[in-house]
Amino acid sequence: MTPKKLFRDVFNASPIGIAVENLEGQPLFVNPAFCSMLGFSEEGLRRRHCVDFSPPEEAQKDWELFQQLRAGSIGHYQLDKRYFRRDGSLVWGRLSVSLLNGRPSPLIFAMIEDITSRKEAEETAKESEERLRLAAQAGRMFAYSWDAATDVVERSGESAEILGVKNGEVTTGAAISAMVHPDDKEKVEAALAKLTVENSDLQISYRIVRPDGTITWLERNGRAYFDQNEKVTRVVGMIVDITERKQAEEALSRVNRRLVEAQEQERARIARELHDNIGQQVAMLAIELGQLRDNPAEIQNRVKELLDRVVEISDDIQALSHELHSSKLEYLGVVPGIRSWCTEFGEHQSMEIAFRSDVSHPVPSGIGLCLLRILQEALHNAAKYSGAKRIEVEIAERSNEIHLKIKDSGRGFDIEAAKRGSGLGLTSMQERARLVGGTISLESKPMIGTSIHVRVPL
Repeated sequence: MTPKKLFRDVFNASPIGIAVENLEGQPLFVNPAFCSMLGFSEEGLRRRHCVDFSPPEEAQKDWELFQQLRAGSIGHYQLDKRYFRRDGSLVWGRLSVSLLNGRPSPLIFAMIEDITSRKEAEETAKESEERLRLAAQAGRMFAYSWDAATDVVERSGESAEILGVKNGEVTTGAAISAMVHPDDKEKVEAALAKLTVENSDLQISYRIVRPDGTITWLERNGRAYFDQNEKVTRVVGMIVDITERKQAEEALSRVNRRLVEAQEQERARIARELHDNIGQQVAMLAIELGQLRDNPAEIQNRVKELLDRVVEISDDIQALSHELHSSKLEYLGVVPGIRSWCTEFGEHQSMEIAFRSDVSHPVPSGIGLCLLRILQEALHNAAKYSGAKRIEVEIAERSNEIHLKIKDSGRGFDIEAAKRGSGLGLTSMQERARLVGGTISLESKPMIGTSIHVRVPL
């Protein structure tokens, strides 16, 4: 085999794209790998200039390098760059260009290795690292590695703000342990003592006291590594600041306790209603019926009176039932249901309830039930304590919000004293409004009256 044929065979069989160009940057010879990489035929490539394949933002820099090579300022250069294929897609290539001083004129020898897959893998890894970094910042977490031999803790940058220490400051395991809240030290030490070769995973939540005195909740996940003597050599893992989550859990727990207490108070109120009102009426009715049994001659005269008493007891039971189950909201709709309830309550309490509404869109049942319960609590309180004989109730829709206003001109009360008291009326109203994303404001002045304003977004 002649050297010329050997060169041609190697040139054509090479998996790396090869091009021989003139000093104007036009390909004279290209191998199949070069054609395949750019998606052109050999003839099609010969009609192209070398910078035709460069993205516009890189073309100027590529031509300047080519000019330096052409002028002899440099004899070789290598770089990773992008190329446009015939279909408009981009590929990455590792370009190596050399000047060949031949006769009758010098030539340019270019080799391009397709590194698109490698670049995509690097970009994916870079994006993954960036996502992890952003997640660490957003989620308030950091990675750590503790070396048992030196007691040094290596930690990522997000740790400084979470631990309240200086960024770059050398941190030891002893210093971190000293930050653990006194009430949690025993729990942390016990969890670390349980680490074995068979049970090398660590997961624990505990509090630390930062240098500025603030308390932070941490969730620590890690894995321990051991030597041949089964002694811990290092521990690596992640630590997450879960302070906000713990605060939310505690707040939710307080709300749940209040709601349970409110439920118990409601049950007690219903029991009082049944015992003090309905129960006593039924007992009196039973006594009078017993007296009629001993005096049959009076039955005819008193039948109507006793029937009226039975109807009155039935009305009281029905009114109590309506408060427990808001069926009118379901069948009539929120605004008509609340209007009907106000009418019944006013008649039962011998009060005037002046009801107004200005709502143009249907009110969701969840919001309607919340407004009804707040209204019931407010009107029951007014009936018991305000001494007012007239109460104004308004439901209106403004700026995509539902407004409930309740106003009386009664005795009024001290709001701060009521909040400090043992009653749960105000608390239950505030919590009900909060559960549907609403707010509630109260104004009350002795001998002037009380005004309640509830706002709930639709």
